[in-house]
Amino acid sequence: MSPSVGLVADATASLVADATVSRPGVFPVGKADRPWQIVRRDGSLAEIDVTKIRRVVEWACQGLDASAIALEASLQTRLKDGTTTREIQDNLIDCALQMCSPEAPDWRYVAGRLHVWGLWKDVRVRRGYQYGQYRRWVRSQLAAGKYDARLERYNDAELEVADGWINPDWDTDYDYAGAVMLSKRYLLDNELPQEAFLTCALLLAVNEPSDRRLDWAKRFYEAIAQRQLSLATPILANLRVPGGSLASCFITAMDDSLESIFAAITDTARISKNGGGVGVNVSRIRGTGSTVMGKANASGGVIPWVKLLNDTAIAVNQGGRRAGAVTVSLDIWHLDVPEFLEMQTENGDQRRKAYDIFPQLVVLDEFMRRVQSGTDWTLVDPYEVRTKLGIELAELWGDRFDAAYKQIEAEVAAGVLTLTKTVKARDLFKEAMRTQVETGMPYLSFKDTINRANPNQHAGYIPGTNLCCESFSNVKPGEEAHTCNLTSLNLANLDLPDLQSICETAVRLLDNAIDLTVPPFAASATHNQKYRTIGVGAMGLADWLAKRRLSYKSLEEISELFEEMGYHCTRAAMELAKERGAYPAFEGSTWSRGDLIGAKPLAWFIEKSEHPERWQQLSEDIREHGIRNSHITAIAPNTSSSLVQGCTASVLPAYSRFFYDKWAKGVVPIAPPYIKEAFWFYPENKTLDQKTVVAAIATIQQWIDTGISMELLFNLNENAYGEGVTIRAKDVFDTLLLAWELGCKAIYYIRTVQKDSFKESECSACAN
Repeated sequence: MSPSVGLVADATASLVADATVSRPGVFPVGKADRPWQIVRRDGSLAEIDVTKIRRVVEWACQGLDASAIALEASLQTRLKDGTTTREIQDNLIDCALQMCSPEAPDWRYVAGRLHVWGLWKDVRVRRGYQYGQYRRWVRSQLAAGKYDARLERYNDAELEVADGWINPDWDTDYDYAGAVMLSKRYLLDNELPQEAFLTCALLLAVNEPSDRRLDWAKRFYEAIAQRQLSLATPILANLRVPGGSLASCFITAMDDSLESIFAAITDTARISKNGGGVGVNVSRIRGTGSTVMGKANASGGVIPWVKLLNDTAIAVNQGGRRAGAVTVSLDIWHLDVPEFLEMQTENGDQRRKAYDIFPQLVVLDEFMRRVQSGTDWTLVDPYEVRTKLGIELAELWGDRFDAAYKQIEAEVAAGVLTLTKTVKARDLFKEAMRTQVETGMPYLSFKDTINRANPNQHAGYIPGTNLCCESFSNVKPGEEAHTCNLTSLNLANLDLPDLQSICETAVRLLDNAIDLTVPPFAASATHNQKYRTIGVGAMGLADWLAKRRLSYKSLEEISELFEEMGYHCTRAAMELAKERGAYPAFEGSTWSRGDLIGAKPLAWFIEKSEHPERWQQLSEDIREHGIRNSHITAIAPNTSSSLVQGCTASVLPAYSRFFYDKWAKGVVPIAPPYIKEAFWFYPENKTLDQKTVVAAIATIQQWIDTGISMELLFNLNENAYGEGVTIRAKDVFDTLLLAWELGCKAIYYIRTVQKDSFKESECSACAN
């Protein structure tokens, strides 16, 4: 939705006198003895004014395919003497939502405007003014200690200049779901949307050179406010407040010692306190029945420690907003994998269950090859392997893992290793798949694929993924914890020519955020400065395709789009290195030898691209100047932030063209932005062959240097994919194998539709 010029001016008159409105003949004007009265927001009484509901209703419907007369008529039976203006507003919203349908989707924007109108009025009543006094607002927030003191670096004249950038009409572009999500989740008390966006922009530019600071602040503000660029939840929620942590994604790891285990639990609590999502790898911990302090069969394995992480996530509940979000990853060779897969089932010993964490299996290529061939797989205890063979199996991947694993299996056959279990690789994979269909998890991360694409192989390895499976880099227990800041391009509001500018803006914004954030613990701070990892993502691909009458099978166009994004983000990070220097671990990285996205050699880009010369130049420039950020692009799920952005989530198809979501106050219509213009070009994910989705994600992954939150949705109802076509277990199995074969790095949730139900959840940290 583009802003409707003059909407705010038209609404201003209604804000001055807080009264209701009506079209003559539609609403009752009173009783025989006196006119009906209303209760205004400040508590005072006023006679009903039959000139004003009409003004508000017509303002809310202006420029939309929605009838003001119909909205007024639907309200007339709800009015009564003594009603409040808030009740009138709520009833108007409810009427608009009830009239919303696939044939009349604009009513959700009418409801959104009415919600924003109410927000404006509430703020005006509480603080005495609306827009136009930004300097006054900032100074009052700073005096109260509610805004970050770094805003003091802007003088009054600069704040007055910034006030002139505010366009209140941009507030009227939200549908109801987006308007409510923005106001309830992200705005501070008495804060207006454009004030929040502008304050974020000013802080993100605060460390820029003084002669360029306002220029960058304006560029940041316009990109955010016009919904071309979405800030992840920790940035939008925490940046303005003092001491906020801005990072979305963390990964830490436990070593096989009490000190390391409890340090990791403490770090997890600190992350959760600040609203971040965290991945914890437990693959180094000895298995059930292993030796402890020389006593055989004394270890309880990984499950008791996972339970502690589970309870930590519940106890440290993101400042009371929601339970913490923790994914616990375990390598597929670990002795405790079968019990790990059963942690969230109802049967068995409840003392060894963990229902509030998100399990993740770290899968290696050798295991997948054995799944394909139907051969055996050996589960081992890392402690026994470490003490008897001197091999730290958790650190290995690729050829080094393959060689070590063959040695381990030989030692098992020779009786040197005794704490082992042999299973059929395919049976173990099917057990994981069964659990996925039942619970949506475990997530799968393909360790070899992830580490082959790691530009920092010289400095360590990646043990698993973050909570949403899109962000990861090197982790060392107790020393380095992966830390990443996120933002996303809103492809629904962008065209190919826009990408260069918006990618430059996004990369600079996130690099600035690294220096503004307050890391929650020492290993996070070390990683933040050493690797300067960022994640520029994308949302609204389904809208971008629908707008152009393309489909998820349009792989050539999808590849072109994400090549542009990958190139411009990478080039922006190189340009920042010219200005600010390369990330400290650059020397020895694959970047330093001229490899590009995903640690792929230049030859790959010359072969794949229609613009090989620019990749050639970029490779040379990076070797000469370095690159500012070790990882640059990562595509998060964006479940909640996409509502604010008014687009489809991430790069996945829309679940449905039009559906109602259950919220606390009732049901809310959800629809993609171009449903009216391109209804049939939105394929519904619930009836889409997921192999098509996998192929599209694999195409995108070629140009994304970190990962993609790839959810797969299988409709288990009969004939969901057409007459006589029903999903079978083999279809799920084949799709998961295809994801690995095509080079996808991870599989996030497995969603299922069964008996017309849909299992839904989200990650607020990457909402990103």
